[in-house]
Amino acid sequence: MTQQAALPAKVTNTSESTIYKILFIIGLCHLLNDAIQSVVPAMFPILEKSMGLTFTQLGIIAFSLNMVSSVMQPVVGTFTDKKPMPYALPIGLTLTLFGILGLGFASNFGMIVVSVIFIGLGSSVFHPEGSRVAHMAAGNRRGLAQSIYQVGGNTGQALAPLITALILVPLGQIGASWFTIAAALAVVLLVYIAIWYNQRLAVTSNTTKRKKADSENMIGLSKDVKKALALILLLIFARSWYISGMTNFYAFYAIKVYSMTIKASQLYLFAFLVAGAFGTFFGGPLSDRFGKKRIISFSMLATVPFSILIPFVPSYIAFIFLLLTGFILMTSFSVTVVYAQELVPGKIGLMSGLTVGLAFGMGAIGSVGLGYIADLISIQSMVSCIGILPLLGLTAFLLPNDNKVREWYQGN
Repeated sequence: MTQQAALPAKVTNTSESTIYKILFIIGLCHLLNDAIQSVVPAMFPILEKSMGLTFTQLGIIAFSLNMVSSVMQPVVGTFTDKKPMPYALPIGLTLTLFGILGLGFASNFGMIVVSVIFIGLGSSVFHPEGSRVAHMAAGNRRGLAQSIYQVGGNTGQALAPLITALILVPLGQIGASWFTIAAALAVVLLVYIAIWYNQRLAVTSNTTKRKKADSENMIGLSKDVKKALALILLLIFARSWYISGMTNFYAFYAIKVYSMTIKASQLYLFAFLVAGAFGTFFGGPLSDRFGKKRIISFSMLATVPFSILIPFVPSYIAFIFLLLTGFILMTSFSVTVVYAQELVPGKIGLMSGLTVGLAFGMGAIGSVGLGYIADLISIQSMVSCIGILPLLGLTAFLLPNDNKVREWYQGN
């Protein structure tokens, strides 16, 4: 009788407290996963020289990686919303391990594409389930929890230029195979996470069933919510297109315009991505204080002056503007995820898949298009054009405010 009475108390306590140990571990796994995924664009300058690939072919590689990851993320998220699969996390990273190993030894363009597809598949499994783990461990601090989880991923992405400068430049393509060590470490950590996840499901099974039943009656499919989701996805797409253009092609721009070495150009890109990681971390707590809609609007519109001017200033000023652009733009990264999850409660995996996965898919499409534009008119013109994308942040003013979203969440 005492044990039965203690069980609800345990559930309540767990749901309210923030489990930082789990958040930090899943954040570290996110770092390792995205660092491995970032090896692909980091290798572009190496592959362009060693295999003679065109910008269009590089765009196709980025498309293959991100499109597989993005298309599958909402599918995986929808499935695991209905039937959570804790051990899918280490299985997904095992696919990534095989992909990065293949990338290190690929001898032609086709083998590279197949290898990055494996990496994309692993990422598509990890992201929605990783976001669910962060949600489960968040307690009452969802914004902070998502920031901890997402900053891991963005830090991993920021490591890509250093990976190029310190590993890929001296070792060449074979250097990619060294990241099987990182993948193996992530698999071990995710086995631990999966055990916790599985135990948590056993403890909270009744609560989860009740929440799922409640979510069927929510206003999550109303016209107002659909409109808000469409707007938030548009903003995410604009942000993803810009970041995709900078991540995949700015190094080439810096080499051509500023006469930089590959190593120096990667340090500029590293500054942009590290600043973005800091922005991701601070975005969640700032949204808790000032509101999600305000942070989303600010992150897009305050970026505009810097993103437009970056191609037209000297290299040392461009470095400063890259820092500012990365930080400001990425303050909305974790915020948009939480905003979407609150718009449609009970669909954590699906909303994560849409806001993170589908966004990267649009970035993948952008990679092909931007690569084609760079081949057609010039890398300088392409980089100049993408600076206007954050102007789409004007549509953020049409989003429902936080109080309205809270009313939808609590009143249905």
